Amino acid sequence: MGVEFLLNGETVRVEGEAPTRTLLDWLREIRGLKGTKEGCNEGDCGACTVIVSDQRGSRAVNACILFLPQLHGKAVRTVEGISGPDGQMHPVQAAMVEHHGSQCGFCTPGFIVSMAAAHKNGRSDHDDQLAGNLCRCTGYAPIIRAAEAAAGAPVPDWMAEDLARLDAGASDIAIPTSSDELAEWYAAHPDAVLIGGATDVGLWVTKRLDELKEVAFLARVDDLKSVEITDDTVRIGACASVTELMEAIAPLHPDFAEMLRRYGSVQVRNAATIGGNIANGSPIGDSPPALIALGATLHLRKGDSRRDLPLQDFFLDYGKQDRAPGEFVEAVSFPRQPDRLKCYKLTKRFDQDISAVCGCISIRTEAGKVTEARIAYGGMAGIPKRAAATEAALAGQPWTRETVTAAMAAMAEDFTPMSDMRASAGYRMKSAQNLLMRYFLEDQGQPTRVLEVAP
Repeated sequence: MGVEFLLNGETVRVEGEAPTRTLLDWLREIRGLKGTKEGCNEGDCGACTVIVSDQRGSRAVNACILFLPQLHGKAVRTVEGISGPDGQMHPVQAAMVEHHGSQCGFCTPGFIVSMAAAHKNGRSDHDDQLAGNLCRCTGYAPIIRAAEAAAGAPVPDWMAEDLARLDAGASDIAIPTSSDELAEWYAAHPDAVLIGGATDVGLWVTKRLDELKEVAFLARVDDLKSVEITDDTVRIGACASVTELMEAIAPLHPDFAEMLRRYGSVQVRNAATIGGNIANGSPIGDSPPALIALGATLHLRKGDSRRDLPLQDFFLDYGKQDRAPGEFVEAVSFPRQPDRLKCYKLTKRFDQDISAVCGCISIRTEAGKVTEARIAYGGMAGIPKRAAATEAALAGQPWTRETVTAAMAAMAEDFTPMSDMRASAGYRMKSAQNLLMRYFLEDQGQPTRVLEVAP
């Protein structure tokens, strides 16, 4: 058997398709469901938004970078399935009509699906929920008004997904259902590509036109999806999504969660995994600097063997990580600690932008002196990296503006940033230095955040 899932309430079986066939292409070309549109084809515009449901709930995701095997055992609802079986309008559809929120026929379906997903989940943060749907036809005000108007309406019966009707057993595609199965398979296929949320790998296929020879899909490895919080430790499974981490970490480190709120869009956060964000080794990945500043440990597995190493040591050089063939990220953990973490993501726009600089700083003080400093940056080197000289300039010193100014100068020993389309080397260095002063000023109670400063 190939892949089996529910599509708008109907059981479908997909046989004979390439493992990297995207849901978007299959919907449009095979099923004739043309409401799901292709815009950017990289997960930015939201024109291809669909709802995917499983035992963990329902979420909006981008169909353009979602591969069919990721849907095995799940339910998919496209814009054609948002209205009722007899043509009844969903509350968000009726509200869009009433409030004149409809834009052109290209972007409106994606808005409707995102709004229906948010409505199903009882979300009222409409600006965030629609940040992954981009359109410039009219404006967002009537769409937001429509979302607000529909918020109190009950979820229609037809939006419920009866996954119990689905008998999605084994597949002839590598879709392990546990970390033990994954370890056994990956040890035997060490050159294969592991696909979690496909928010990165999906672009290899849609943009670089790569042909991936061997792949395994991790969407059903449930024992790697948990975020476990004890009195001593926070442990994040590699397959936990950014959304799941954001919700779990908010009570402990709200600044980390706020930074993750700007990670991609709702659709991207719902799919992207923490293990993928770490394992791809990107120098501008947003989660590693925060985790490094928290003193995180990476847990790796190959077959039955496991090893741990400080997360900062995993990144060796640009595009090179300390990971052997057949070895995969199982989890990342860090000690439970008083919250001293601040995360700063510098971009040209607030939503859906790649960091020019991502600075994460945690400094502990006692009796007016610095007892520990952990400072990590993304975008300042070929890897996420700690600012060792800056930390040394702070250690044991009085927690004063003069100490911070001296430590800012020491940062030039830590980094030699590059210039690219996102920022110049000079901007990156000056901004990274200023973020340390910003941390100090915030710690002294001075308002520095534009979104939080009231007139």
